[in-house]
Amino acid sequence: MSKPLLTTLAAACALAIPALAHSRQLTLTAQLKNYGGDGAYLAAYLTDVKGAYVRTLWVAGGKAKYYKHLSNWNRLSAGDAKRLNGVTGASVGAGRTLKVTADLADALIDAGYEIRLDAAVEDMRDSPSEVRVPLSTGNAGKPQAGKQYIQTLTFQLR
Repeated sequence: MSKPLLTTLAAACALAIPALAHSRQLTLTAQLKNYGGDGAYLAAYLTDVKGAYVRTLWVAGGKAKYYKHLSNWNRLSAGDAKRLNGVTGASVGAGRTLKVTADLADALIDAGYEIRLDAAVEDMRDSPSEVRVPLSTGNAGKPQAGKQYIQTLTFQLR
């Protein structure tokens, strides 16, 4: 092949590949209620149209022995050997805020996927699927109420 043809081919590939792997940044903000207990363990994850686990976004809480209390996430993600790679941090205290960012493929947005948060607090009731919200552009920026420990969950897409 000639050099001009190789240069043209390389330039075409360099322009096409980013378009195939286009993603957006998701920022989740969970404001916890003042529920009067210890720090909450939280699991933020994605499910598909059928409710099957897709990916863990974040797990707040450092002791793996308590992850069983995040029951829906724990059950759905059990087969994912990489479910905790780089997505863990400290538990979140009552009245505090958890803010998490993740990159998501554009194909997941407005395609029936759902963001879910499970919550658990020591010596208090577990709250599987504390918050469930469709991952859609229409829901971005709209606070969603939690059932027990989370006051609101809001997400932004950039």
